[in-house]
Amino acid sequence: MKYSIYGATGFIGSRYCELFPEEIFPQQRNSRNPLLNDIIYFISTVDNYNIFNNITLDVDTNLKVLCEVLECCKERNVTFNFISSWFVYGETKLPAKEDYNCNPTGFYSITKRAAEDLLISFCKTFKVNYRIIRLCNVLGKGDGRASAKKNALTYMIECLKKNEDVFLYDDGTPKRDVMHVDDVCRAIQLICNTGELNQIYNVGSGNPTQILDIINFAKKHLGSTSNIKSKEAPEFHQIVQTKHFWMDTTKLKNLGFEQSISLEEIIKELCQ
Repeated sequence: MKYSIYGATGFIGSRYCELFPEEIFPQQRNSRNPLLNDIIYFISTVDNYNIFNNITLDVDTNLKVLCEVLECCKERNVTFNFISSWFVYGETKLPAKEDYNCNPTGFYSITKRAAEDLLISFCKTFKVNYRIIRLCNVLGKGDGRASAKKNALTYMIECLKKNEDVFLYDDGTPKRDVMHVDDVCRAIQLICNTGELNQIYNVGSGNPTQILDIINFAKKHLGSTSNIKSKEAPEFHQIVQTKHFWMDTTKLKNLGFEQSISLEEIIKELCQ
């Protein structure tokens, strides 16, 4: 199977293209018309903080660009594989299942959820197919945009390498579902190749891991002299961020997916 890839230069999209070069046709940056009828769509903002410096960026990127691409799909027999995020769930029962109600709270989260709904409505209207793929926290080397706002675990491990103090909200007790970017890309490929049409799939380990446990493991592995300190979460973080989150990945496992890179291996790679 070959795919038109939108968003081939981001952390996950670029890694997907590296792993499966024989399957991809990367779109030119400003191109909207798909080269092929099978599409994998990675284009997205990456955090909830654009509200402070560019309030329309999430709407423009996550909704406007998507609609421009969909406009080019009206008369075509496309299958649109849309890469979404665990952020769309917001506060929900855990582990989160694909059919649970979503309660997103930040601009990024809300527009990603709105994009899902727009895609479903479009596909029903024009009788084309879709899959929505919701990703967990994705870790691995090569995320050049990791920061305290986005992919904070990678950012904090970089602080440990420099023996700088690391500050954790809620004493590091929040739990997350994490997976290596290579496993995430393999899961995406499997879903796009064999997953049922017009379905939502969670991609994650399915296991909750405390942030403090990850940081302590990395500190020990590095022999870092960093101090691990607790810090009260800012009010905005409390508004837009879910304290604990992990996924139910039964649908993914039913496709035959098995995680190949352990949490310990992920942390060791980030420590290199």
